[in-house]
Amino acid sequence: MKPIPQMETSELRRRLHNGEQVYMIDVREDEEVAAGMINGAKHIPMGEIPARLDEIPRNEEVVIICRSGGRSQHVCEFLNHQGIHNVINLKGGMLQWHEEE
Repeated sequence: MKPIPQMETSELRRRLHNGEQVYMIDVREDEEVAAGMINGAKHIPMGEIPARLDEIPRNEEVVIICRSGGRSQHVCEFLNHQGIHNVINLKGGMLQWHEEE
């Protein structure tokens, strides 16, 4: 299997700033997202991903977000095994995103 594509937080920030519509899924837990999410991201906790596969688009890239990039990497790998190959891991996750603010 090919490696999961990675996106730098600076790239995501640039694309959003330029008005691009980027489909994002935040896989953190409820208490984590209560502290803030990237504007426009959809919240699907990691444990709910298998039951909510029908909510993940197949025809556009999907950026998967977590706290540091680890859980989102696992979600990307799981989705690849399910035949969903349009996913990108947000490298460094929300920790990196907040460091750049």
